[in-house]
Parts: sequence; structure tokens; C-alpha cells
Amino acid sequence: MKPRIYHVISVEKTEAPSGMEEGDWHRYTIGQGTSKIDGIRSGSLKDVTQHAEAFAKELNERAINGGSTYAPRKKA
Repeated sequence: MKPRIYHVISVEKTEAPSGMEEGDWHRYTIGQGTSKIDGIRSGSLKDVTQHAEAFAKELNERAINGGSTYAPRKKA
């Protein structure tokens, strides 16, 4: 069975989270099928987009290599 591929759905400017310094903040959504992962990060649109793309790539590599996308490591 071929794993579903995670991809960046959106990256958009947002307000700083409560208690954080003002500046450039972006909310991103990564998804595959009905699964969605939302994140928020400071930085330029380009930097946050690159972060989200790298995160999606890592999730895909875990899925392809038989690891869980929900756990950072396989048990020995």
C-alpha cells in the first residue's frame, strides 16, 4: 500500500502568539487526506514556507521507511 503524501496546504501571515514578541509570524498547515497539522512560526513567508516543506518531507520519509508519522523513533 502506497503511503499518502504530506504536502503544504497553506502558509499565511498571522498575529504573534500571546506572550511572544511582535514581528513576522505565519501559520502553516500540512496535510494528507483528512489529516492536518497546523503550526505557527516566526520568520519571513519564505522561511516559514521552507520550514513547512521540510517538515512535510520528513513526515513523508518516515512513512516511506516504515516509521510512524506519530512517533519520532522506531523501537529497537
